[in-house]
Amino acid sequence: MAGKVFFSVTMSLDGFIAPEERMDDPDAQRWTAQWMELQQWLLPQRFLRENLKIGEGGEEGRDNDIVRETFERTGASVMGKRMFDLGEPSWPEEAPFHTPVFVVTHEKRDPWERPGGTTFHFVNDGIEPALDRAREAAGDRDVRIAGGGATILEYVNAGLIDEFSIALSPVLLGSGIRLFEGVDAGRVALEQVRAEPSPRVTHVTYTVRER
Repeated sequence: MAGKVFFSVTMSLDGFIAPEERMDDPDAQRWTAQWMELQQWLLPQRFLRENLKIGEGGEEGRDNDIVRETFERTGASVMGKRMFDLGEPSWPEEAPFHTPVFVVTHEKRDPWERPGGTTFHFVNDGIEPALDRAREAAGDRDVRIAGGGATILEYVNAGLIDEFSIALSPVLLGSGIRLFEGVDAGRVALEQVRAEPSPRVTHVTYTVRER
């Protein structure tokens, strides 16, 4: 039985999933500071710290459980080329996915295999072929659309998302990348299946169906 196609993101209360990039900030200090503030619930979690190999210890509790559960349900991931380009120089040698990752791109490139079970495959014939390959690789586990925002939106508008989760962070960014900027609202209907507050954020999960 095939798994679900889902995405899971952190979002500010004013609807942004990433800060705005500024050309007058060459060192990206402002962007980094806002990103860290947005993700302040995630970075201390024990499972994330172990997975990224950024140190021992960390917080345990419901937030940590959700991070672990998201990782464990994922059998393969799909991401856009921009997210890959941002991550390639910053991920550790043992990239944090530990599953096949399918990168939607216009470029041709051989698979890039990393230690620990992550192999990046580059798909240059569209979002649906990338998803087909990810489904095959995931088997009965789920496929995560990892990002970025434009790639997530493409899958939402194509009717290919079954479920998504948002961690609502108590942060106001004022500008940046909106999760649902350009969504085809006329074809997307949502049903809330879970809302769960934690000390740092509120986790909400929705199933997606066509109107």
